[in-house]
Amino acid sequence: MNIHILGICGTFMGGLAIIARQLGHQVTGSDQNVYPPMSLQLQEQGITLMEGYRAENIAHTPDLVVVGNAISRGNPEIEAVLNQGLAYTSGPQWLFNHVLKGHWIMAVAGTHGKTTTASMLAWILDQAGYEPGFLIGGVPLNFGQSARLGSGQYFVIEADEYDTAFFDKRSKFVHYHPRTAILNNLEYDHADIFPDLAAIQRQFHHLIRSIPGNGRIVVPATDQAIQEVLQMGCWTPVERLAEQGQAPEAEWHYTLLEPDASRIAIIQDGKGRGVIEWSLSGQHNARNALAAVAAAHHAGIQADQSIAALSRFRNVRRRMELRAEINQVRIFDDFAHHPTAIATTLAGLRARVGGQRIIALLEPRSNTMKMGVHADELAASLSSADRAYVYRAPGLGWDINGSLAANTAVQVVADMEDLIQTVVQDTRPGDHIVIMSNGDFGHIHDRIADRLTLLAGESGVS
Repeated sequence: MNIHILGICGTFMGGLAIIARQLGHQVTGSDQNVYPPMSLQLQEQGITLMEGYRAENIAHTPDLVVVGNAISRGNPEIEAVLNQGLAYTSGPQWLFNHVLKGHWIMAVAGTHGKTTTASMLAWILDQAGYEPGFLIGGVPLNFGQSARLGSGQYFVIEADEYDTAFFDKRSKFVHYHPRTAILNNLEYDHADIFPDLAAIQRQFHHLIRSIPGNGRIVVPATDQAIQEVLQMGCWTPVERLAEQGQAPEAEWHYTLLEPDASRIAIIQDGKGRGVIEWSLSGQHNARNALAAVAAAHHAGIQADQSIAALSRFRNVRRRMELRAEINQVRIFDDFAHHPTAIATTLAGLRARVGGQRIIALLEPRSNTMKMGVHADELAASLSSADRAYVYRAPGLGWDINGSLAANTAVQVVADMEDLIQTVVQDTRPGDHIVIMSNGDFGHIHDRIADRLTLLAGESGVS
């Protein structure tokens, strides 16, 4: 079959394209912006990419067009699809019909940590010899790719609550019908889609309604928003997670053996099962790990096996990924774009580096951030940084200077070149620069690294 994918360079649609190719289909696709690393992944699979949306992109008359959720009516390519009467479907629906059906689906949902937790779970299954398939909204470093078909019974999917397509406004995850589901946490997000938290909770309730009675739902015991979702109706056994000392009724607990979460004890039903020792940091990753261990246990993997696998887990690209180290300055790339994720990312690094300086750079790029929904929380979220620079891109629709005035360590910069120059001048050996955005942030990581390298060379520092 010849499949054409609209929005092919998004993490979900790109992963879907890779799986379609592994199934033997001829795959083409188009996107407004075709750029690495996704473009390289796709081209390596023999997938033809077209930049921009045009009617002529479907001149080859594909058998099926798979439409990404970023595509709206008025897009010239989807208008051509409709005018020509071509068959089309959404990505989630295609995935269920052609890949997920008949598998044991393990879905990871929640506001934060989906990508990392799904990557952990897929790695545990892989190391146990289960040969799982997976589709994850990032690139797990252990696998080097965001998706694979797999040859086993299990399939791990990052289950996003964002809407499905212009013709299907349900959340993506209602299409997946998981048997095992992790609900990591739940906060208000995606303000361009949902009017309030209750609207998101309703979609999570729809997800729960699709999970069978012999399935399993893994949730944090202390997340009130998720408890409210469960109270809307639940027909599946639930296992709860908590830090040791909290929620004694929970089946699973963790204890930090080091403040930075580099060593984590896992406890099941009051019995210690082992210690994860790894390079990751932050209490949020301890919670992610516990959820992955609990979900894997439902698939028959004992906790000690999961712990051993996670001790070899290398994290996910763009999750505190070390991009460069120049003259004792370390530059990290992180996907954080919600105040909770920003705060936990910086707190995890602070626990690891102690009194060394942290310089945070933030691009408020998500639709929710651009709308100013989290404006009142942003200043506090940056409090673990010694210095913080926030890029005010054109079109930001709220008073970012006023919202950040409470944190005197934060400076708002409207010009990219000024931002780079200011950060480079402010940096000194031993600093940790954390760059946070859900986009490419104008490739600022490489530009700062190049400038620091040039300065190091001029000063004779190797």
